[in-house]
Amino acid sequence: CRTSRSHFGSSPTQVVNRPLLAPTTMAPRVKYQKHNVYNTKSNKSRFLRTPGGRLVLHHVKKRGSIPKCGDCGLKLWGITPARPYANRRLTKSQRTVNRTYGGSRCHACTRNRILRAFLVEEQKIVKQVLLEKQRAAKKEAKAQKKGGKK
Repeated sequence: CRTSRSHFGSSPTQVVNRPLLAPTTMAPRVKYQKHNVYNTKSNKSRFLRTPGGRLVLHHVKKRGSIPKCGDCGLKLWGITPARPYANRRLTKSQRTVNRTYGGSRCHACTRNRILRAFLVEEQKIVKQVLLEKQRAAKKEAKAQKKGGKK
């Protein structure tokens, strides 16, 4: 304790020594490992403490997005999300699904495409059969006309 004089009177007052508040610790000074110093989407980093006790910045890569169906935009399940460059190094089983249009279209759109292709082919066959019937009917009519004149 120490004594000091009050500003208003001449009587001494007792001043209690209080411990000062601990200074707030500043963020540790670390530097970017790469040349880009701007806070952009491609330049994200996080602190990492090494076994030696040093604090370093680690570059965090962007997360890969889950591939989506080209027709309806639905997320394709069973495919590993990866960035384009990393996607090339994945195995085929991680990049695709073992199905027609696997890794490109969802199950429902694949079904619709196959069904549509089948129906189009069926329609072509029906058209061909009708055309054959019409030709046969014309031939028959032509033959009856010739036979009727003689």
